[in-house]
Amino acid sequence: MDIGLPFMLDLTPNTLCAMLVVVAMLVIASVTQLLLRSRLSADGYLELKQRINSWWVMVGVVFTALMIGPNASLIFFTILSFIALREFFSILPVRVTDRRLILALYLAVPLQYYWVGMGWYGMFIVFIPVYLFLLLPILASLGGDTTRYLERAAKVQWGLMIAVYCISSVPALLTLDIPGYEGRNLLLIAWLIIVVQLSDVLQYVCGKLFGKHKIAPNLSPSKTVEGFVGGVALATLIGASLCWITPFAFWQAALF
Repeated sequence: MDIGLPFMLDLTPNTLCAMLVVVAMLVIASVTQLLLRSRLSADGYLELKQRINSWWVMVGVVFTALMIGPNASLIFFTILSFIALREFFSILPVRVTDRRLILALYLAVPLQYYWVGMGWYGMFIVFIPVYLFLLLPILASLGGDTTRYLERAAKVQWGLMIAVYCISSVPALLTLDIPGYEGRNLLLIAWLIIVVQLSDVLQYVCGKLFGKHKIAPNLSPSKTVEGFVGGVALATLIGASLCWITPFAFWQAALF
């Protein structure tokens, strides 16, 4: 079904260059991983290797989806949200009385991506955090089960935010109408992947090399102040230096 997507991908030289930059960053990360092998414990090295390998897979899958066309990209991210939502419910205790609630959540996924595909910014930006956040507690109450009612409603709402709303923001970048930046929106996604990827890897590496002070020992035992500050600072610097592939000035890219 053609839902009338208002955008097309244009693989300009800048776009291809940005994609090569992503691959180059991954190559550097892989080489760094090998160089750090003697300085990390066996478990630490394995964790770093798994992080970098997962980024290779994620980048490959996302870029493939973006390359095969806008409709296919939208379908890909819709399926990704379904998988993420299902994974969320696998770790969240769900009561039988919440079946209406769960059904509404799964029906919300294609609707959210339909708004994205139409380019209806005013709808996809408020559909989940406004309309569904008001509707879901009502559906939860219809089951007649008041046990931990507010806690159940909140968990479902924020699972929807993470698994659907946040993920749908990635293909939504393709619909933005930015004067002077037409046909290059794919670069924004490439830039997003670069910065997030580097922040993840650099925080881990800085933490292993210089980390001494734990941020939240009970929540994330391996996260340190030094790793967090070093990784964010380096990723910010690199992201700002890549402002030439975005519609932002250097300081704006650094702020993002």
